[in-house]
Amino acid sequence: MAVDAARPNLFVRLRTFYHEVVAELKRVTWPDRPQIRSATIGILIFILLVGVIITLMDFVLQTLLVRLIPSLFA
Repeated sequence: MAVDAARPNLFVRLRTFYHEVVAELKRVTWPDRPQIRSATIGILIFILLVGVIITLMDFVLQTLLVRLIPSLFA
């Protein structure tokens, strides 16, 4: 396999990549503490609601499939 003379070696490419990543992360707008708290509370409420919905669906399907359908054939 021939090495391309115009292509820098691995160390130079890794160093360049690292510096570009650091420069990009400095341009990111990071959320402040109140934004993080608000998002976390919203996510927890959403998860609890989904849990309640799944629990209700489980109860309804269990009642329907385990108790009512077999009682039709008994």
